Amino acid sequence: MIILKKILCPVDHSECSYLALKYAISLALKDKVKIYLMHVVDFRQYDTGIYMFGVMKPSEIDMSKIHADLLKSLPEGTTDLIEVETIVVEGVPYNEIINTAKEIGADMIVIGTHGRTGLSHFTMGSVAEKVVRMSPCPVLTVRMPPA
Repeated sequence: MIILKKILCPVDHSECSYLALKYAISLALKDKVKIYLMHVVDFRQYDTGIYMFGVMKPSEIDMSKIHADLLKSLPEGTTDLIEVETIVVEGVPYNEIINTAKEIGADMIVIGTHGRTGLSHFTMGSVAEKVVRMSPCPVLTVRMPPA
């Protein structure tokens, strides 16, 4: 029998990351699993579309806002039912997700995938794909259903 205790769920505030979060919460509710909500500030770019930082690195105020936004992404009452911890780090997203999974001893990573193909996949790469290949634990990828 597989017993989950810790789920890492990276959130980039895209629709597919919110859908992945729903799956993570559903899994967590079944066995009282702790969810680690994670956001990686890609230090290669500080204008992420969601958070815009100056040329300088994000300040502690910016980082506090990201922690708060992660908690706001949860459905109301979730923190009353399961334990949730937020993690905000700077770095290359796939690398930081893998490192964090190792550090916390994650039993599973639940991650959204945009499902890009062709040139956009080649130029942007796939964080989810790299996480699947390098993860120390099982990875559940969640893709948006076709429109």
